[in-house]
Amino acid sequence: MSATTIDSPAAVATAPAGAVAHLTPARWAAANRHLVRKALAEFSHERLLTPQRVGAPAPAGQALPSGGPAEYRLADDGGTVEYRFSARLLQLDHWAIDPESIRKMDLGGRDLPVDALDFIAEFRGSLGIDAAMLPVYLEEVSSTLASHAYKQAAGAPDSELLAAGPSGGADPAADFQLVERSMTEGHPCFVANNGRLGFGIHDYRAFAPETGAPVQIQWLAVHSSKAVFTASAGLGYRAHLEAELGAAVLASFDALLCSRGLAPADYLLMPVHPWQWENKIAVTFAAEIAARHIVHLGAGQDLYQAQQSIRTFFNNSAPAKCYVKTAMSVLNMGFMRGLSPQYMKATPAINDWLYELINADSTLGHHGLAMLRESAAIGYHNAYYENASEHGSPYRKMLSALWRESPLPLLKEGQQLATMASLLHVDADGVPLASALIRRSRLGAAEWLRRYLHAYLVPVVHCLYRYELAFMPHGENVILVLEDGVPVRAIMKDIGEEIVLMGDLVAVPQEIARIKAEIPESEMVLAIFTDVFDCIFRFLAAILVEDGQLDEDTFWATVAAAIHGYQQDHPELADAFDRHDLFAADFDLSCLNRLQLRNNANMLDLADPSGGLAMAGKLANPLAAFR
Repeated sequence: MSATTIDSPAAVATAPAGAVAHLTPARWAAANRHLVRKALAEFSHERLLTPQRVGAPAPAGQALPSGGPAEYRLADDGGTVEYRFSARLLQLDHWAIDPESIRKMDLGGRDLPVDALDFIAEFRGSLGIDAAMLPVYLEEVSSTLASHAYKQAAGAPDSELLAAGPSGGADPAADFQLVERSMTEGHPCFVANNGRLGFGIHDYRAFAPETGAPVQIQWLAVHSSKAVFTASAGLGYRAHLEAELGAAVLASFDALLCSRGLAPADYLLMPVHPWQWENKIAVTFAAEIAARHIVHLGAGQDLYQAQQSIRTFFNNSAPAKCYVKTAMSVLNMGFMRGLSPQYMKATPAINDWLYELINADSTLGHHGLAMLRESAAIGYHNAYYENASEHGSPYRKMLSALWRESPLPLLKEGQQLATMASLLHVDADGVPLASALIRRSRLGAAEWLRRYLHAYLVPVVHCLYRYELAFMPHGENVILVLEDGVPVRAIMKDIGEEIVLMGDLVAVPQEIARIKAEIPESEMVLAIFTDVFDCIFRFLAAILVEDGQLDEDTFWATVAAAIHGYQQDHPELADAFDRHDLFAADFDLSCLNRLQLRNNANMLDLADPSGGLAMAGKLANPLAAFR
């Protein structure tokens, strides 16, 4: 653990100066160097920037013959400053840049401060940011920098401790939540990945995942004429609320309604994020409150912890109870983080359908794939804003919530949980958590990787080939079950909004037809190439290679072997293997930062996930060599 600590969120609430104690010159400089490194790497990966190799200019993405580092230079759009840095080019055009090597110089060769806000402004033309959006994007970058400074100040357990679990497995819930709040990077691809526009400094201290602050969720009574509650088959409203709140709290809420002359039978109970109540519902929904369509009941008793997705809470008081996911009108990483009441209505049915499909599939069972069902959901319809806004507007997504199963009941004795994002985590001393898990496992790195692929990659590949079904299987959306540091199964979550059925290989009931999307057959395989290879494995390979665990050929050969093994076990799917060729020579480079730079408020229509993609040529496929 770092010896440096900061005050708790509660303590700084009465000490305004202490709220920004993490913002020191040294931490700010370190945050800027970290973010400029990421901007150079990811914007070059997406071919927005084209660094030139010093002494032997070469196109970006051309692998070095030796595979070793070289020096690169990059002039800004105005030709007034130049950046120089040492980088190693890896597979999938991944730029492994040494942050300490980055220098910024003026035309006279004098060193200048490395400043991420200046960097964005200097390359605004190359990045394609229009004048209206530039200050907003700079605000997101500033927030991301401030978050990094906070994480430096707060300190975090080192990778060895996170891998072992501070409780030694005695308290898997506490160990899991320590991993969750110790992640320092956020999404590996996005440069501005901690924007959270709408948060003030005390909001940040109270609700940002990295603070780990305890949160009491606020509860509303919403009139049943305005709200819709749905649940998994066999789960009733009252039984669900009693399980989550307890009979005593439920009775107290009923009594509070009665004391105001209102009939509890006319209302449904609904959780709301404290920030959303304070900043949106209490003001923007004032007409609904005045009409007693919404009644504020106060806080529940359980203490929750915000997860990396920022609007989802884990119940620390009772870990076997459900997660609660709430709407938040906070802009973060390309979307306003609301929840649609229209989507909520079908969410439990979607989860029931997928749960049955997974349980009936022997291959998925063999590999241990599990899912956390979103077993209940509630959405509030505000006619004022629904009548005045277009489909998809954030004004239609301000008051909804869902409950998602906890992973704790899925554990066996001695097993632990970790967000899959942790495989990309590197601690303050430069030690990757993935390397610490490998050491804990006492396996060779290639064997550890093979077991991880068995638990995670093969089920995702099978869903593509067998059903043309895609998840959003990035690190934050997957929980790994670990035994002695070895991933033994993957648990998918965040199902309702983010799965897509891309073809007609399997029928779905009409009530969940929204999960179907028209995706060109040539793009279906991007569910693996982009979401898994480019957005996860590109970084995991680099981490393991840079840490000396294995070389690139071994990494990608192990991935290829996992897919070959699966294909040999399923000759009946040979046509699908040809249609969605994971050993093709190359694949489309689908760019996430380009989407955010184009529209940081709504970078993609979830109902049309293919229509808004931003492509930038092709990436050479590392698996092609193993066909």
